[in-house]
Amino acid sequence: MNEDREQTFVDRLSRQGEEALGRIAEELIANPVVNRALTGAFEAREKAVHAQEAAMGALNIPSAADIERLTRRLRSVSQRLEGIEDSLDRLEERAGAAADADATATADPGVEARLDEIARDLGALREVVAPGSEPVPRAQERLTVTES
Repeated sequence: MNEDREQTFVDRLSRQGEEALGRIAEELIANPVVNRALTGAFEAREKAVHAQEAAMGALNIPSAADIERLTRRLRSVSQRLEGIEDSLDRLEERAGAAADADATATADPGVEARLDEIARDLGALREVVAPGSEPVPRAQERLTVTES
């Protein structure tokens, strides 16, 4: 019971302190002299920041804002690069799967037999079109015709 009373006392004291600070802050802000002083201080701070940026720019030293922009840009490029790497990994997997499928298909005896049959058919067709002839020598492949 004593702890409850102490807790409520602490809560009440804390609440009263917050209210008192709030009233003081409101009165200070409402005071024109304090208000002008705060406004002047913020303006002076802004001018100092601009002067600092100009001086750093003249010395070719990056400002904190420049470094922050560069950091954001670097993160963006890094995320894009990770996306590209992921895409390349997927393409690599697909290419590997396609190569495995091709290897499986050519290793299939039915496919091998069909390829042999097609080769024999092409040979027979060659014999029908140009029986017993050897391929044309390279020198005779292109004859130049001159006008007389």
